[in-house]
Amino acid sequence: MPSYNILLLGSGGRECALAWKMQQSPLCEKLYIAPGNPGTEQYGTNVALSVMDFEGIKKFCLENNIDILLPGPEDPLVAGIYDSFINDPQTQHIFVAGPSKEGAQLEGSKAFAKQFMQRHRIPTAAYREFNESNFEEGIAYLKQHALPIVLKADGLAAGKGVVIAQSTDEAIESFTAMIKDAQFGDASKKVVVEEFLTGIELSVFAMTDGTDYILLPSAKDYKRIGEGDAGSNTGGMGAISPVPFADDAFMKKVIDRIVEPTVRGLRQEAITYAGFIFFGLIKVNDDPYVIEYNCRMGDPETEVVIPRLQNDLVQLLEKMMEGRMNEVTALHDPRVACTIMLVSKGYPGSYHKGIIIKGFEQVNGSMLFHAGTAKKDNEIVTSGGRVIAITSYGNSIKEALTTYYENASKIDYEGKQYRKDIGYEFI
Repeated sequence: MPSYNILLLGSGGRECALAWKMQQSPLCEKLYIAPGNPGTEQYGTNVALSVMDFEGIKKFCLENNIDILLPGPEDPLVAGIYDSFINDPQTQHIFVAGPSKEGAQLEGSKAFAKQFMQRHRIPTAAYREFNESNFEEGIAYLKQHALPIVLKADGLAAGKGVVIAQSTDEAIESFTAMIKDAQFGDASKKVVVEEFLTGIELSVFAMTDGTDYILLPSAKDYKRIGEGDAGSNTGGMGAISPVPFADDAFMKKVIDRIVEPTVRGLRQEAITYAGFIFFGLIKVNDDPYVIEYNCRMGDPETEVVIPRLQNDLVQLLEKMMEGRMNEVTALHDPRVACTIMLVSKGYPGSYHKGIIIKGFEQVNGSMLFHAGTAKKDNEIVTSGGRVIAITSYGNSIKEALTTYYENASKIDYEGKQYRKDIGYEFI
């Protein structure tokens, strides 16, 4: 049986869940995480490297005989880490489990993704794109557009580049700020204006070798800071899996209209893409539409999806590397999983760091995935807005949440906050 040395890039809850899963595999010889966090340290060796230091990452891979490089976040993928490795004779033998720079444009450019969906007749909201050259045309378009209007910065804006404007004035103000005032830097040089779709959102994940794919468990995440989905948007306050309304009939539509045309479209356009595809979907009446693509797993969805995946993750990466995904059947745990983020007081605004966290050893029956933690004087302290994801199983959402709340009360740090209504609309 072969075994692999693996380098996982990232330092959040997503990477902690991926590390937890990969270290369970008999195919995992050595696991390194760069830069990692105190949670990933339990599963492998943390390496002090930035995810964007491509030369440093290459050097480390060569010195440590790395076979598989798995980028967790989008930034290195959109910046072309795959291309950097494949175009270098010294590193082209290392498998990068992620798309080429062109493939990563599905996430890196909203306009690229929309044009791709149009070409392959994948259902999505109607849209137009504008930049400095047709700015006045954009203003005229906004003035006659139905409300609300969705404006999206074309490039990566750390999840902040989307505005749902409730009035024409608000739309024009946001549009001007993005293009004229470079609100999101280069990311908003181009703006995609979309119709607003009313429905309920969910996330679907695929692993593909570029020809075949498997579907991972579905999930629904909760972005708003406040209960009842009120308040500011965050990176995600929690998630549930599976999604109760994503039954076989609905998922057949998702596969036939969205997943298959996406994988086929990438292949037809000769876009190199072996990795994860995240489909951010909305169910409008009974039909699925694509809101966005991501070229990696979501966070905090990974923390519920990966615990429900019963396959060996390293074996799946091996099949992806060998172009043999057609030999795999995805196995999903029949139980429900829920994950909820413990966050810092003040998040998603400003918050204090370096606050000591206690109570880890008292947690029982849940998994802890560190997201924004660090080590200081042998203590684990907060270092981010989203601090720890707690994931629990149950035979129902309610049962999984009961275990969660018992454990959430045991983790203790000053200013701890979390939503107490994740999955509320299904209970």
